[in-house]
Amino acid sequence: MRQLLTTRDIQLTKSLGQNFLHDGNQLRRIAAQAELKPGDRILEIGPGLGPLTAELLAGAGHVMAIEKDVRLVAFLRERFAPLLPGEVPRLEVLHADALDYLRDTDRVWSGWKLVSNLPYSVASPILVELAQAAHGPELMVATLQIEVARRLAAGPGDGDYGLLTLLVQLDYAPEGWFKIPASCFFPEPEVDSACITLRRRPQRLLVPELRPVFEKVIRRAFSQRRKVMLKLLKQDWPAPRLEAACQALGLDPKARAETLSLEQFVALALDLARSD
Repeated sequence: MRQLLTTRDIQLTKSLGQNFLHDGNQLRRIAAQAELKPGDRILEIGPGLGPLTAELLAGAGHVMAIEKDVRLVAFLRERFAPLLPGEVPRLEVLHADALDYLRDTDRVWSGWKLVSNLPYSVASPILVELAQAAHGPELMVATLQIEVARRLAAGPGDGDYGLLTLLVQLDYAPEGWFKIPASCFFPEPEVDSACITLRRRPQRLLVPELRPVFEKVIRRAFSQRRKVMLKLLKQDWPAPRLEAACQALGLDPKARAETLSLEQFVALALDLARSD
């Protein structure tokens, strides 16, 4: 990989989070998590030099790869040239900022799978964007910083449990993660990474129209983790209304946000929505 980059005079840019996974065992392990089938459509963000892309094309029917670095776009189109032509190409290589593309494109991702070694700097917002989509991917297999994986998989009472946890878990259930050492990347990042699998819930916990209320509740509740949640929510709802909701739902009025489960936050949002 180092030789290839040198030959093509490609200098990696730290701001783009360009740490390329090169370990074959880890690449195959990631692909296995995606449960690839010949008819699958895969979204890959940040393909880099394409080692994971090759694994995905070996098992899936179609891959859309979004790459921000124009130099790598040119390389990918050259490397996978036999798969690009034709009326129904097996590979699309898009030159775009993935987060901007997801926010600006009203695309239906249901029936797709996200399988990506995500750039560290935008991994969380990309996953939140896809989780909040009206028609998100059925499965998301993402490699990212190990701290972010822990937050995505956390439960009530965990130190990593918080806003990111709930924003994604409202629509996606975590199915485990595994660590990927820094030595498996070039150049080596300063932190370890992990691959996490998130599966879209078969039934919504909350109708889309009430998601803004849910987000309002959790953003306020986690704005100051050490404070009692009810005191924070009083900035948005009257105290009597909040006390009535806690009593109806059996919630401790002195509880902190980190002790409430996803289901309890959903129930609280539903109750408070009736007063808005």
